[in-house]
Amino acid sequence: DPDSGDNGLLLYSLVRGENNEFDINENTGQIFTVSVAGKAGTFYLEVQAADQGTGRLTARTTVNVTVDSSSTSNIVTLVLNQKINVVERNIAEVQRVLEDKLEWNVYTVDIYSKEFERKARSSTDETKIKIIAFDEANQEVPAEDVKRKLREQKGNIEVELEKVFSASVNAAIGEAPGAPASPELVAAIVLGVLLAGTFVAFLAYVLLDLKRKRYIEKYGKQDLVKEVEIMEGIDNPWAVDKNGSLKSLEKLEHMNN
Repeated sequence: DPDSGDNGLLLYSLVRGENNEFDINENTGQIFTVSVAGKAGTFYLEVQAADQGTGRLTARTTVNVTVDSSSTSNIVTLVLNQKINVVERNIAEVQRVLEDKLEWNVYTVDIYSKEFERKARSSTDETKIKIIAFDEANQEVPAEDVKRKLREQKGNIEVELEKVFSASVNAAIGEAPGAPASPELVAAIVLGVLLAGTFVAFLAYVLLDLKRKRYIEKYGKQDLVKEVEIMEGIDNPWAVDKNGSLKSLEKLEHMNN
């Protein structure tokens, strides 16, 4: 707006559209996502610019945003040895450097650090930036091509980022960690192990009880008792006899004879 003072001061707002998925910077008019995870399709946003003079003048336009669910497979993680709050303040410059060296349009998907350090944003010395690149035909650049170009331009990117952060910068490609096992899967595995252990113990008990019953049927209960007494004598020749005295080796040999 070429006017001066309040008549030239513009504020931007979303007056109609998916306000839960998108938001807008009221001073710059930059539109950004709030939450589009798991969503795909075209979203229609109506944006208003209004000056702050007496009898506010406004203008509106429609912005169509297309969300492609396949984009997640081409997201690449770039790891910088910088504090997350510093990276967030300079993300526009970081994006500019990446676009210049990769020669593609680069968009920032997410900026984050270790989960347990999110509350202490100035203490983290490693920040991860998720990016996605588009070529001149507005087609997604495959993740492997982006990684290859990042490796080729690693030195040049670090030199330019050092100018942005006024510090030594190391830029590395982050690998996506393997998906952790879900709590449901862990619970199922633990339950399966416990059930298997219980079944084995029960099966062993049944087999031993069956063996005992068969022995009794074959030799009789009295023979079983005698067999047990003899086995106890062999295992421990100095065991106490029924009278409370120690069984001697001679006595054991006499029994064997």
